Amino acid sequence: MNQTIHNTLQQTIALLTSSDSARLDAELLLAHVLQQSREYLHTWPEQQLSPAQTEEFNTLIYKRRDGWPIAYLVGHQAFWTLDLLVTPATLIPRPETELLIETALSLFPDEQPRTVIDLGTGSGAIALAIAKERPHWHVHATDASIDALAVARENARRHQIHNVTFRQGSWYAALPAELRADLIVSNPPYICVNDPHLSQGDVRFEPVSALIAGTDGLDSIRDILIKAPQHLDAAGWVLLEHGYDQAETVHTLLVSHHFHQISQHTDLAGHTRVTQGQV
Repeated sequence: MNQTIHNTLQQTIALLTSSDSARLDAELLLAHVLQQSREYLHTWPEQQLSPAQTEEFNTLIYKRRDGWPIAYLVGHQAFWTLDLLVTPATLIPRPETELLIETALSLFPDEQPRTVIDLGTGSGAIALAIAKERPHWHVHATDASIDALAVARENARRHQIHNVTFRQGSWYAALPAELRADLIVSNPPYICVNDPHLSQGDVRFEPVSALIAGTDGLDSIRDILIKAPQHLDAAGWVLLEHGYDQAETVHTLLVSHHFHQISQHTDLAGHTRVTQGQV
């Protein structure tokens, strides 16, 4: 006899003992398998699963029990106003990164055309969110990973966002030497190599190259700041996400690279997460 939605969820929740959101995890994965909303699960609890659906669901549940992120299992993640494809080649976009979008848009509230550089674009989350909000801007999005850029390009295609140019290469090496922008924005790697969090949670499954930046976690930010003036117009801005405990050091780095008008922004959890400075 085939399992019902209700019975399947009840049995599954007991399996996900290592998750602090077992019911939500089970519902998200089952809704994905059934290609329905979570509301459907509650409306039709006696609906039966086919053997193929049960097998697919069980495969996903065992992966989740082993720690696989929900976003990788279902293949997408909500960010800003977008639903983005994600794969193990990309970081999973996180809510705190939306602070970068808010800050970038507030820097240039007028309707003038602007040029933006997004370094290390991954799934394209930052570039596409900015480009959608400001269709008269043009965003150049770079990433060293060919696989990540394939995901970003597909996200742009799915959302019909045409004012982003994707470029493959490490940081500024992907850009034309003569390119100048009003804004450089980045959520670079900022975890130190021996951080214990690397063995916990979702980051265990995310690309290491997008997470680790040297012994203090700041190597990528240093690389970005050194060459930023070469790609910024006069009075251009750099806008960086960083770790919750790195604000003071990042502020010092901007000062040492002759940025001014430096300010910092806190996320919804009260952590100083974003630093901006003007060249």
